[in-house]
Amino acid sequence: MTRAVLWDSSAILALLDADDRDHERAAAVARRIASERRPSFVTNYIEAEAHALLLRKLGRALAREWLLTGGLPVVRVMPKEEERAKEILARHTDKDWTLCDAISFAVLEERRIRLAFTFDHHFRQFGRIEVLGLTETRSGD
Repeated sequence: MTRAVLWDSSAILALLDADDRDHERAAAVARRIASERRPSFVTNYIEAEAHALLLRKLGRALAREWLLTGGLPVVRVMPKEEERAKEILARHTDKDWTLCDAISFAVLEERRIRLAFTFDHHFRQFGRIEVLGLTETRSGD
């Protein structure tokens, strides 16, 4: 699974929302991931986070359609990854990372995956991950 790409909720929103400021970049990155035939996935935590984000930003019909037909495999987070996420949060008290962010970091670490498709600068703050989506000008958002 080391060639795999974790999709974050920010990338999903940007791809589905034509009015999102990152829409064009998201479409280009999604095409690149597809052309490289990289396996893609979300965690069960990202699935819940993305559904809530889509519901709030794009409405219940689109959020429901994405949830039921989204097409990205859902990887269930293991208890040891949840514990690792809490350790990450405990160690980085100067960061405003969510539990969902930290779980993503733990999943990437534990499963030796180095790619994340996101527009969330927290992934770059964490380091250790190649971030697809963010550009240098967006990294401080």
